[in-house]
Amino acid sequence: MSAPSAAHDLRAVTALFDMRADFVHAYPYGSGHINDTYCAWFDQAGQRIRYIVQRINHNVFKQPELLMENVDRVTKHALDRLLEEGNPEARRRTLTCIPSHGGKSYAKDLQGNVWRVYPFIERARGYDELETNEQAYQAARSFGEFQKLTADLGGDRLHETIPNFHNTPKRLEALKAAIEADSAGRAAEVKAEIDFALARAADCAKITDLIAAGEIPERVTHNDTKLNNVLLDDVTAEGVCVIDLDTTMPGSALYDFGDMVRTATPTTREDDTDLDKLDVRLDRFEALVKGYLSTARSFLNPAETAHLAFAGKLLTLECGIRFLTDYLQGDVYFKIKRPGHNIDRCRNQFAFVAAIERRLPEMEAIVKSHAR
Repeated sequence: MSAPSAAHDLRAVTALFDMRADFVHAYPYGSGHINDTYCAWFDQAGQRIRYIVQRINHNVFKQPELLMENVDRVTKHALDRLLEEGNPEARRRTLTCIPSHGGKSYAKDLQGNVWRVYPFIERARGYDELETNEQAYQAARSFGEFQKLTADLGGDRLHETIPNFHNTPKRLEALKAAIEADSAGRAAEVKAEIDFALARAADCAKITDLIAAGEIPERVTHNDTKLNNVLLDDVTAEGVCVIDLDTTMPGSALYDFGDMVRTATPTTREDDTDLDKLDVRLDRFEALVKGYLSTARSFLNPAETAHLAFAGKLLTLECGIRFLTDYLQGDVYFKIKRPGHNIDRCRNQFAFVAAIERRLPEMEAIVKSHAR
Protein backbone atom coordinates (compact mmCIF):
# COMPACT_ATOMS: atom_id res chain seq x y z
CA MET A 1 0.00 0.00 0.00
CA SER A 2 1.42 3.38 -1.04
CA ALA A 3 1.65 6.19 1.48
CA PRO A 4 0.54 9.76 0.84
CA SER A 5 3.21 12.17 -0.34
CA ALA A 6 5.54 13.42 2.38
CA ALA A 7 4.91 16.94 1.09
CA HIS A 8 1.12 16.78 1.43
CA ASP A 9 -1.12 14.90 3.83
CA LEU A 10 -3.72 13.58 1.37
CA ARG A 11 -5.84 12.09 4.14
CA ALA A 12 -6.18 15.53 5.74
CA VAL A 13 -6.69 17.25 2.39
CA THR A 14 -9.48 14.96 1.24
CA ALA A 15 -11.15 15.27 4.66
CA LEU A 16 -11.91 18.87 3.60
CA PHE A 17 -14.27 17.50 0.91
CA ASP A 18 -17.66 15.78 1.08
CA MET A 19 -16.27 12.41 -0.04
CA ARG A 20 -18.91 10.10 1.53
CA ALA A 21 -16.15 7.46 1.62
CA ASP A 22 -13.13 6.40 3.69
CA PHE A 23 -9.59 7.30 2.63
CA VAL A 24 -7.36 4.29 1.85
CA HIS A 25 -4.19 5.57 0.17
CA ALA A 26 -2.87 7.97 -2.48
CA TYR A 27 0.10 8.34 -4.81
CA PRO A 28 1.43 10.88 -7.35
CA TYR A 29 -0.26 10.50 -10.72
CA GLY A 30 0.12 11.60 -14.34
CA SER A 31 2.71 13.47 -16.40
CA GLY A 32 1.66 17.08 -15.72
CA HIS A 33 4.32 19.61 -14.77
CA ILE A 34 2.29 22.43 -13.20
CA ASN A 35 -0.12 21.17 -10.54
CA ASP A 36 0.53 18.46 -7.92
CA THR A 37 -1.71 15.57 -8.95
CA TYR A 38 -2.56 12.43 -6.99
CA CYS A 39 -4.73 9.37 -7.46
CA ALA A 40 -6.53 8.63 -4.20
CA TRP A 41 -8.31 5.37 -3.39
CA PHE A 42 -11.35 5.33 -1.10
CA ASP A 43 -13.62 2.68 0.34
CA GLN A 44 -17.28 3.50 -0.23
CA ALA A 45 -19.49 1.01 1.63
CA GLY A 46 -17.15 -1.83 0.70
CA GLN A 47 -16.53 -0.70 -2.90
CA ARG A 48 -13.07 0.64 -3.87
CA ILE A 49 -13.31 3.86 -5.89
CA ARG A 50 -10.72 6.44 -6.81
CA TYR A 51 -10.48 10.17 -7.29
CA ILE A 52 -8.09 12.70 -8.78
CA VAL A 53 -6.81 15.12 -6.12
CA GLN A 54 -4.93 18.23 -7.26
CA ARG A 55 -3.15 21.13 -5.63
CA ILE A 56 -3.41 24.13 -7.94
CA ASN A 57 -0.02 25.78 -8.53
CA HIS A 58 -0.67 29.33 -7.35
CA ASN A 59 2.72 30.47 -8.67
CA VAL A 60 1.37 29.87 -12.18
CA PHE A 61 -2.30 30.60 -11.50
CA LYS A 62 -2.27 33.69 -9.30
CA GLN A 63 -6.02 33.60 -8.56
CA PRO A 64 -6.88 29.92 -8.09
CA GLU A 65 -10.28 30.72 -6.56
CA LEU A 66 -11.35 32.52 -9.75
CA LEU A 67 -9.95 29.67 -11.83
CA MET A 68 -12.11 27.24 -9.87
CA GLU A 69 -15.17 29.45 -10.33
CA ASN A 70 -14.65 29.03 -14.08
CA VAL A 71 -14.15 25.27 -13.81
CA ASP A 72 -17.19 24.84 -11.58
CA ARG A 73 -19.49 26.84 -13.85
CA VAL A 74 -18.32 25.15 -17.03
CA THR A 75 -18.47 21.59 -15.68
CA LYS A 76 -21.90 22.06 -14.09
CA HIS A 77 -23.26 23.51 -17.32
CA ALA A 78 -21.76 20.71 -19.40
CA LEU A 79 -23.26 18.10 -17.05
CA ASP A 80 -26.69 19.76 -17.24
CA ARG A 81 -26.55 19.65 -21.05
CA LEU A 82 -25.49 15.99 -21.09
CA LEU A 83 -28.28 15.05 -18.69
CA GLU A 84 -30.81 16.98 -20.80
CA GLU A 85 -29.65 15.00 -23.83
CA GLY A 86 -30.17 11.78 -21.88
CA ASN A 87 -26.54 10.76 -22.23
CA PRO A 88 -26.18 7.48 -20.29
CA GLU A 89 -22.56 8.34 -19.42
CA ALA A 90 -23.10 11.99 -18.51
CA ARG A 91 -20.79 11.94 -15.48
CA ARG A 92 -18.08 10.18 -17.49
CA ARG A 93 -18.26 12.74 -20.30
CA THR A 94 -17.33 15.77 -18.21
CA LEU A 95 -15.24 16.46 -15.15
CA THR A 96 -17.30 17.13 -12.03
CA CYS A 97 -16.08 18.85 -8.88
CA ILE A 98 -16.53 17.14 -5.52
CA PRO A 99 -17.73 19.93 -3.18
CA SER A 100 -15.90 20.90 -0.05
CA HIS A 101 -17.77 20.76 3.25
CA GLY A 102 -18.27 24.49 2.76
CA GLY A 103 -20.07 23.83 -0.52
CA LYS A 104 -17.37 25.25 -2.78
CA SER A 105 -15.61 23.54 -5.69
CA TYR A 106 -12.28 23.77 -3.87
CA ALA A 107 -10.84 23.82 -0.35
CA LYS A 108 -7.82 25.44 1.29
CA ASP A 109 -5.47 23.56 3.57
CA LEU A 110 -3.77 25.06 6.63
CA GLN A 111 -0.88 26.30 4.48
CA GLY A 112 -3.23 28.19 2.15
CA ASN A 113 -2.93 25.73 -0.77
CA VAL A 114 -6.01 25.43 -2.97
CA TRP A 115 -7.14 21.86 -3.66
CA ARG A 116 -9.82 20.23 -5.79
CA VAL A 117 -11.13 16.69 -6.22
CA TYR A 118 -12.63 15.04 -9.32
CA PRO A 119 -14.08 11.54 -9.68
CA PHE A 120 -11.60 9.38 -11.59
CA ILE A 121 -12.75 8.77 -15.18
CA GLU A 122 -12.44 5.00 -15.40
CA ARG A 123 -11.66 2.83 -18.45
CA ALA A 124 -10.07 5.73 -20.33
CA ARG A 125 -6.66 7.35 -20.54
CA GLY A 126 -4.70 10.17 -22.14
CA TYR A 127 -1.82 9.74 -24.59
CA ASP A 128 1.24 11.97 -24.60
CA GLU A 129 2.10 11.12 -28.21
CA LEU A 130 -0.32 11.33 -31.13
CA GLU A 131 0.04 8.06 -33.02
CA THR A 132 -2.86 7.80 -35.46
CA ASN A 133 -5.25 9.93 -37.48
CA GLU A 134 -8.11 8.32 -35.58
CA GLN A 135 -6.71 9.73 -32.33
CA ALA A 136 -6.51 13.16 -33.97
CA TYR A 137 -10.13 12.80 -35.11
CA GLN A 138 -11.33 11.79 -31.64
CA ALA A 139 -9.41 14.57 -29.88
CA ALA A 140 -10.76 17.23 -32.25
CA ARG A 141 -14.27 15.80 -31.93
CA SER A 142 -14.01 15.98 -28.14
CA PHE A 143 -12.79 19.57 -28.07
CA GLY A 144 -15.61 20.50 -30.46
CA GLU A 145 -18.08 18.76 -28.15
CA PHE A 146 -16.64 20.65 -25.17
CA GLN A 147 -17.22 23.95 -26.96
CA LYS A 148 -20.71 22.83 -28.03
CA LEU A 149 -21.72 21.92 -24.47
CA THR A 150 -20.61 25.33 -23.20
CA ALA A 151 -21.73 27.43 -26.20
CA ASP A 152 -24.84 28.67 -24.39
CA LEU A 153 -23.26 29.27 -20.99
CA GLY A 154 -25.16 32.18 -19.47
CA GLY A 155 -24.38 34.61 -16.70
CA ASP A 156 -21.34 36.79 -16.28
CA ARG A 157 -18.31 36.48 -18.50
CA LEU A 158 -15.80 33.87 -17.30
CA HIS A 159 -12.71 35.17 -15.53
CA GLU A 160 -9.56 35.67 -17.61
CA THR A 161 -7.26 33.56 -15.46
CA ILE A 162 -4.33 34.41 -17.75
CA PRO A 163 -5.13 37.80 -19.32
CA ASN A 164 -4.42 38.11 -23.06
CA PHE A 165 -3.31 34.48 -23.24
CA HIS A 166 -4.00 34.18 -26.99
CA ASN A 167 -4.03 37.89 -27.79
CA THR A 168 -1.48 37.74 -30.61
CA PRO A 169 -1.15 41.55 -31.04
CA LYS A 170 -0.18 41.73 -27.33
CA ARG A 171 2.38 38.98 -27.90
CA LEU A 172 3.80 41.00 -30.79
CA GLU A 173 3.98 44.10 -28.57
CA ALA A 174 5.92 42.08 -26.00
CA LEU A 175 8.32 40.98 -28.73
CA LYS A 176 8.89 44.57 -29.85
CA ALA A 177 9.63 45.57 -26.25
CA ALA A 178 12.11 42.70 -25.94
CA ILE A 179 13.82 43.76 -29.17
CA GLU A 180 14.08 47.35 -27.91
CA ALA A 181 15.46 46.33 -24.51
CA ASP A 182 17.76 43.61 -25.87
CA SER A 183 18.55 42.70 -22.28
CA ALA A 184 20.52 39.57 -23.17
CA GLY A 185 22.36 41.16 -26.13
CA ARG A 186 20.93 38.67 -28.62
CA ALA A 187 18.89 40.78 -31.04
CA ALA A 188 21.60 41.15 -33.68
CA GLU A 189 22.04 37.39 -34.08
CA VAL A 190 18.32 36.74 -34.69
CA LYS A 191 17.53 39.52 -37.14
CA ALA A 192 16.03 37.08 -39.66
CA GLU A 193 13.61 35.73 -37.07
CA ILE A 194 12.67 39.25 -35.93
CA ASP A 195 12.02 40.30 -39.52
CA PHE A 196 9.89 37.17 -40.09
CA ALA A 197 7.65 38.00 -37.14
CA LEU A 198 7.32 41.72 -37.85
CA ALA A 199 6.45 41.05 -41.50
CA ARG A 200 3.33 39.20 -40.30
CA ALA A 201 1.98 41.91 -38.01
CA ALA A 202 -1.27 42.08 -40.00
CA ASP A 203 -1.82 38.34 -39.48
CA CYS A 204 -1.39 38.80 -35.72
CA ALA A 205 -4.41 41.10 -35.52
CA LYS A 206 -6.77 39.22 -37.83
CA ILE A 207 -8.79 37.24 -35.27
CA THR A 208 -8.81 39.93 -32.56
CA ASP A 209 -10.04 42.41 -35.19
CA LEU A 210 -12.82 40.01 -36.23
CA ILE A 211 -13.88 39.63 -32.59
CA ALA A 212 -13.82 43.42 -32.08
CA ALA A 213 -15.96 43.87 -35.21
CA GLY A 214 -18.50 41.32 -33.97
CA GLU A 215 -17.92 38.98 -36.91
CA ILE A 216 -16.55 36.22 -34.66
CA PRO A 217 -18.12 35.69 -31.23
CA GLU A 218 -16.27 35.26 -27.98
CA ARG A 219 -16.80 31.72 -26.68
CA VAL A 220 -15.82 29.47 -23.81
CA THR A 221 -12.53 27.95 -24.93
CA HIS A 222 -10.13 25.38 -23.48
CA ASN A 223 -6.88 27.03 -24.64
CA ASP A 224 -4.66 23.95 -24.23
CA THR A 225 -5.89 21.53 -26.88
CA LYS A 226 -3.16 18.88 -26.80
CA LEU A 227 -4.03 15.21 -27.33
CA ASN A 228 -3.20 14.34 -23.73
CA ASN A 229 -6.00 16.62 -22.53
CA VAL A 230 -8.59 14.24 -23.98
CA LEU A 231 -9.22 10.84 -22.40
CA LEU A 232 -9.81 8.06 -24.94
CA ASP A 233 -11.86 4.97 -24.12
CA ASP A 234 -9.72 1.90 -23.39
CA VAL A 235 -11.88 -0.36 -25.59
CA THR A 236 -13.39 1.80 -28.35
CA ALA A 237 -10.65 4.52 -28.45
CA GLU A 238 -13.49 7.06 -28.62
CA GLY A 239 -12.89 10.48 -27.09
CA VAL A 240 -14.61 10.41 -23.70
CA CYS A 241 -13.77 13.50 -21.66
CA VAL A 242 -11.80 16.75 -21.98
CA ILE A 243 -9.58 17.37 -18.94
CA ASP A 244 -7.18 20.04 -17.61
CA LEU A 245 -9.59 22.97 -17.60
CA ASP A 246 -7.27 25.45 -15.86
CA THR A 247 -6.98 27.69 -18.93
CA THR A 248 -10.70 27.55 -19.74
CA MET A 249 -11.78 31.16 -20.20
CA PRO A 250 -13.21 33.56 -22.80
CA GLY A 251 -11.62 33.29 -26.24
CA SER A 252 -12.20 32.28 -29.83
CA ALA A 253 -13.05 28.78 -30.98
CA LEU A 254 -10.33 29.36 -33.57
CA TYR A 255 -7.66 29.47 -30.87
CA ASP A 256 -8.53 25.94 -29.79
CA PHE A 257 -8.63 24.56 -33.31
CA GLY A 258 -5.50 26.45 -34.34
CA ASP A 259 -3.49 25.01 -31.46
CA MET A 260 -4.62 21.51 -32.47
CA VAL A 261 -3.20 22.17 -35.93
CA ARG A 262 0.03 23.50 -34.44
CA THR A 263 0.59 20.48 -32.21
CA ALA A 264 -0.86 17.64 -34.30
CA THR A 265 0.04 18.28 -37.94
CA PRO A 266 3.80 19.03 -38.19
CA THR A 267 5.96 16.26 -39.63
CA THR A 268 8.64 16.87 -36.96
CA ARG A 269 8.80 17.69 -33.24
CA GLU A 270 8.56 21.25 -31.95
CA ASP A 271 12.29 21.62 -31.31
CA ASP A 272 13.63 19.62 -34.27
CA THR A 273 16.44 21.56 -35.95
CA ASP A 274 16.28 19.80 -39.32
CA LEU A 275 13.82 22.25 -40.84
CA ASP A 276 14.05 20.75 -44.34
CA LYS A 277 11.89 17.85 -43.09
CA LEU A 278 9.19 20.13 -41.72
CA ASP A 279 5.86 20.12 -43.54
CA VAL A 280 2.12 19.92 -42.86
CA ARG A 281 0.57 16.47 -42.62
CA LEU A 282 -2.55 17.09 -44.68
CA ASP A 283 -3.98 13.67 -43.75
CA ARG A 284 -3.70 14.59 -40.08
CA PHE A 285 -5.17 18.03 -40.75
CA GLU A 286 -8.15 16.45 -42.50
CA ALA A 287 -8.70 14.14 -39.52
CA LEU A 288 -8.79 17.20 -37.24
CA VAL A 289 -11.23 19.03 -39.51
CA LYS A 290 -13.57 16.03 -39.78
CA GLY A 291 -13.52 15.38 -36.05
CA TYR A 292 -13.94 19.00 -35.04
CA LEU A 293 -16.74 19.80 -37.48
CA SER A 294 -18.61 16.63 -36.53
CA THR A 295 -19.46 18.37 -33.24
CA ALA A 296 -18.70 22.06 -33.83
CA ARG A 297 -20.56 22.50 -37.11
CA SER A 298 -23.79 23.11 -35.22
CA PHE A 299 -22.61 26.33 -33.55
CA LEU A 300 -19.75 27.79 -35.63
CA ASN A 301 -20.64 30.78 -37.78
CA PRO A 302 -19.41 31.12 -41.40
CA ALA A 303 -16.55 33.48 -40.47
CA GLU A 304 -15.22 31.02 -37.91
CA THR A 305 -15.35 28.11 -40.34
CA ALA A 306 -13.67 30.18 -43.06
CA HIS A 307 -10.69 30.88 -40.78
CA LEU A 308 -10.05 27.36 -39.44
CA ALA A 309 -7.02 26.75 -41.68
CA PHE A 310 -5.64 30.24 -41.00
CA ALA A 311 -5.99 29.62 -37.26
CA GLY A 312 -3.28 26.96 -37.47
CA LYS A 313 -0.92 29.51 -38.97
CA LEU A 314 -1.79 32.17 -36.39
CA LEU A 315 -1.34 29.96 -33.32
CA THR A 316 1.99 28.67 -34.67
CA LEU A 317 3.15 32.22 -35.37
CA GLU A 318 2.11 33.26 -31.86
CA CYS A 319 4.04 30.39 -30.30
CA GLY A 320 7.14 31.22 -32.32
CA ILE A 321 6.87 34.85 -31.24
CA ARG A 322 6.71 33.76 -27.60
CA PHE A 323 9.83 31.57 -28.00
CA LEU A 324 11.67 34.45 -29.72
CA THR A 325 10.63 36.91 -27.02
CA ASP A 326 11.87 34.59 -24.28
CA TYR A 327 15.16 34.04 -26.08
CA LEU A 328 15.71 37.81 -26.35
CA GLN A 329 14.92 38.20 -22.64
CA GLY A 330 17.48 35.56 -21.65
CA ASP A 331 15.30 32.40 -21.41
CA VAL A 332 13.30 33.45 -18.37
CA TYR A 333 9.93 31.80 -19.04
CA PHE A 334 10.16 28.52 -20.95
CA LYS A 335 12.26 25.72 -19.53
CA ILE A 336 15.23 24.95 -21.75
CA LYS A 337 17.33 21.80 -22.02
CA ARG A 338 20.32 23.33 -23.79
CA PRO A 339 21.73 26.73 -24.80
CA GLY A 340 19.81 28.06 -27.78
CA HIS A 341 16.83 25.78 -27.14
CA ASN A 342 14.31 28.63 -27.37
CA ILE A 343 15.65 30.01 -30.63
CA ASP A 344 15.63 26.48 -32.09
CA ARG A 345 11.97 26.22 -31.08
CA CYS A 346 11.27 29.63 -32.60
CA ARG A 347 12.91 28.70 -35.91
CA ASN A 348 10.95 25.45 -35.98
CA GLN A 349 7.64 27.26 -35.40
CA PHE A 350 8.40 29.91 -38.01
CA ALA A 351 9.38 27.20 -40.52
CA PHE A 352 6.02 25.56 -39.84
CA VAL A 353 4.28 28.91 -40.41
CA ALA A 354 5.98 29.05 -43.80
CA ALA A 355 4.89 25.47 -44.51
CA ILE A 356 1.28 26.34 -43.66
CA GLU A 357 1.48 29.38 -45.93
CA ARG A 358 2.52 27.08 -48.79
CA ARG A 359 -0.22 24.57 -47.98
CA LEU A 360 -2.97 27.03 -47.10
CA PRO A 361 -4.96 26.64 -50.35
CA GLU A 362 -5.03 22.85 -49.88
CA MET A 363 -5.97 23.21 -46.21
CA GLU A 364 -8.79 25.62 -47.01
CA ALA A 365 -10.09 23.23 -49.67
CA ILE A 366 -10.18 20.44 -47.07
CA VAL A 367 -12.19 22.65 -44.70
CA LYS A 368 -14.66 23.56 -47.44
CA SER A 369 -15.14 19.91 -48.43
CA HIS A 370 -16.18 18.96 -44.89
CA ALA A 371 -18.06 22.12 -43.95
CA ARG A 372 -20.89 21.49 -46.41
